[in-house]
Amino acid sequence: MEIPDIIQQFNHLLERGTELMKNSSENELRFKPLPDKWSKKEILGHLIDSGINNLQRFTEIQFENKPYKIRKYNQNELVNANHYNEANSDEILGFWLAINERIKKIIELQDEYTLAYQIEISEREKSDLKFLIEDYVNHMEHHLDQIVKSHN
Repeated sequence: MEIPDIIQQFNHLLERGTELMKNSSENELRFKPLPDKWSKKEILGHLIDSGINNLQRFTEIQFENKPYKIRKYNQNELVNANHYNEANSDEILGFWLAINERIKKIIELQDEYTLAYQIEISEREKSDLKFLIEDYVNHMEHHLDQIVKSHN
């Protein structure tokens, strides 16, 4: 996929996520299907945490030694620590949109040279910045599909 296509998909996902959140009641957004499953608000919160971590990755790779080592983050612990289910829905939607607008700008600044920057996902798995960007957008799509499929 080329960067203009990725940006188009990214814009579509941001619109879709906004619509999903705005068209859900507060009860629907807070509903947890099981105690150990995320609510819609917590899924969006996880996407915020993902955005924070990936914004750091997308920018640090520009000046850090290559291959850039991907640092994992504790997804469940971050969602719990941020108390997304109790957060104001407009606040977390606004934060999600804002961080992704910044990420979109960073993506738009990349060229063939920077997209080829090498990353190390694990000792056995290596790739490049373009893969990381595509993976981020696909990850967002996966979780927005989860929001669609979650019911009260």
